[in-house]
Amino acid sequence: MNRVVKSLGGLALWTCGVLTVHAVVTVATGLAAWHKHQVLLAPALPPTPDGSEALPLINADIWFGNLLGWWQATTLATLVVLMVWMTGMRDLAERLWPEGQRRRRAWLFFGWVLPVADLFVPKMIVNDLWAAADSGPRRRRGHPLLAVWWLFVLAAGAAGDKALSAMKKADTAARSGRVLEHVLVSDGLYVCAAVMSICVVWQLSGRLRAAASDPLALPT
Repeated sequence: MNRVVKSLGGLALWTCGVLTVHAVVTVATGLAAWHKHQVLLAPALPPTPDGSEALPLINADIWFGNLLGWWQATTLATLVVLMVWMTGMRDLAERLWPEGQRRRRAWLFFGWVLPVADLFVPKMIVNDLWAAADSGPRRRRGHPLLAVWWLFVLAAGAAGDKALSAMKKADTAARSGRVLEHVLVSDGLYVCAAVMSICVVWQLSGRLRAAASDPLALPT
């Protein structure tokens, strides 16, 4: 049991590391969006025979496009790592409070990807995991930390979807500038969501590991 608890401690550290990388890539993408926005707002350069006046915008667009691709890849990787982390936490929670886990294991995956379910199922699962770390009358589902975390996750997801949808319709410089403003807002929310996720992962992992290491906390 102690070996399992230690391995899950390493999993929590790994998950926090991936979330940190995601936050850094998000900041880099936001900086690239801000730079492209500044280039779009700058006065147009006089035309030249070789067309070099378009180079600043081309370079800014390349940087932003490349970083956006990296951001999408790290977002997917982060989601997969969070699923793996939640599976490990579920193993501990089922040792401590098996009857309190209201969703089957399949929802550790489907809860993140199914429309409508992704609005509340992951939060419900985390609430159950949090409560499993306590015992007796102290056992409560939910915590202000979890509520704030989930609000940031939902806000970031909504803002990100709106920004990506608007990017597909931006066919003028003016529209592109407005879209990049939405991208900056969504990136800020994603960074906040990543920071809050690190707090939740670290706190919840510590609580469950401490409870699992206490023989008195295990059901008889």
